Amino acid sequence: MRRRLLAALLGGALLPAGLTGCGIPADSDVQVDGPGPAAGAGFTNGGGAQPVTQTASSDPKEFILNYLAAAAGEREQAYSRVTQFVAKEAKGLPPKKQNSEVALTVVRLREKPEATPNSDGTSVVTVKVQQVGVLRADGTLAPPVATETTYQFRLRPADTGQPGLLITDLPNVMLLSDEALRTYYRARTIYFWNSNQSRLVPDLRYLPLAMSAERQVTEVIKWLARGPSDWLDTGVSRLPDRTNLINNATSSDGRWEVNLDMPGAKDAWLARLGTQLAWSLPELNGQLDLRIQNQNRLTIDVRQERLDHPTYPSSGSPERYCVYDGAIHPLSFPGGSRGTVPVGPAQNKGVVSAALSRSQDDILAALVVTGADRRQRLRVGSGPNPVTKFNDSGWYASLGRPVWLRSLDRKNPYGLVVADNNRLYRFDGQAGMELVSLAVPGRVTAVAASLDGHRIALIVDGALYVAVVSLDGGVVTVGQPRRLITRLTGLTAVDWYAENELVFAGSEGRPAIYQTTVDGGLETALKRDIGARVTHLSAYPGGPVPGLPTGSFMYEANRVAYRNNPFGTIQRDQVLDVTPPAAGVKPSNPTVPFFLY
Repeated sequence: MRRRLLAALLGGALLPAGLTGCGIPADSDVQVDGPGPAAGAGFTNGGGAQPVTQTASSDPKEFILNYLAAAAGEREQAYSRVTQFVAKEAKGLPPKKQNSEVALTVVRLREKPEATPNSDGTSVVTVKVQQVGVLRADGTLAPPVATETTYQFRLRPADTGQPGLLITDLPNVMLLSDEALRTYYRARTIYFWNSNQSRLVPDLRYLPLAMSAERQVTEVIKWLARGPSDWLDTGVSRLPDRTNLINNATSSDGRWEVNLDMPGAKDAWLARLGTQLAWSLPELNGQLDLRIQNQNRLTIDVRQERLDHPTYPSSGSPERYCVYDGAIHPLSFPGGSRGTVPVGPAQNKGVVSAALSRSQDDILAALVVTGADRRQRLRVGSGPNPVTKFNDSGWYASLGRPVWLRSLDRKNPYGLVVADNNRLYRFDGQAGMELVSLAVPGRVTAVAASLDGHRIALIVDGALYVAVVSLDGGVVTVGQPRRLITRLTGLTAVDWYAENELVFAGSEGRPAIYQTTVDGGLETALKRDIGARVTHLSAYPGGPVPGLPTGSFMYEANRVAYRNNPFGTIQRDQVLDVTPPAAGVKPSNPTVPFFLY
């Protein structure tokens, strides 16, 4: 098994594990026991991550894999790198475009390439793919446009006296494999303010590893000026209209200078931009001078800016809980944080599932409880630990796992839950339920909320979606959901695994748990052949602050609870504050494990 990590202090993306050299998952079971050590946060200075050239291999299958990486890197040379693999007489290569228009079609190989030799010395290579997305010049991975599931390439030997092969017939599109995306790009997070400019919202991008430090800073600032990814646009704030970078960012003795054209720039705008830059450029630790049309307007110590303006509230290590015999109980693992039940005993009865969250010194509790007729209702409360005052919703035929939106407004907490007829509802601190409109049809079966509280993941008709969320006056507005392409089908559960990553369960012929980036670009098999359908999944997403744990999840399948780090069954003796069963009585199993953070 090979595990690699494209991660920096922020926005690092875990790379798929259990891949063979050609980028295809092996047949054996794959287990990733956590995210592994974080990569260094310093800049790469370019030149160290270049795709191999046309002469690197004369094996047809390996040659095509190399071709699928040729466009990777700085886009100015993408077309010339690709044409090195293509014969002059070839048909199908797309016309050369301006650098700003270069977009790469990212594909995931479903199987190893197949090569068919011909008697004349040529060969045909067939590649079966899954369309992942379009890598744009602004570093975003947009939803896929192409629909092809198979590509064919005709090859011939290189010209006399030259090594390698050449392509004579190829698809009319610039292709990039997801393996090349992992290898030659660095996943980066930039940040935009939410609609009321009270919290930063992450936006995942990709930077070529071969790009110099100065170019990296310049690109990040240009990205901020151009605005967020399409799916986030309706839920975040852009920089003022016509904001543009003047020249490139420059550095001298560890001090950086950024010169912008920002019409009517106000001090408040610049202060917020300073915080955006500090978090979007985590490698910088010195002084940054923000100039407007050559006039110095703001100087920040970027490291201190991050300390003074954290992205999201953090309470350190999470606490783990489960439901045992209809009540919430703490879980105890070696080296883990042991909690107490944050719900009063009078209310901690008949519980089916629960969501607990910290809001400064208060606890937010949402419990799904069952009545005598098997109908369910939502019990919601908040206050100091333990919570004793609750409000109940009306009765429903069924309720899914509730989640809290991590808002800065302590007085008006809100959450989401799937209720009758597989529809999404908003609930408030009084257990008031309102239907949430979604711009995608289908049965909603799961919902999960990110650390920032402005992004959600959804499972609709067995497929995975992400969407931005806005909250205005108690009205939850969900932006246009974006579907993520995954290897798994028939998805059953999802949660946020890191700042820009999701963990989800479904099937690849047998039940499995995978991880993917929030744009669907980088996918990892975490646990294959689980043995039963996953009915519940909960993860701790950590955060961008160094030292906070991440990559932890727990799940339930066939009424048995499990955890990772390492993978194993959650045992009865790991459940605290439980009265042992009477002699001869089989003890219950822990169910629906979840985190409090």
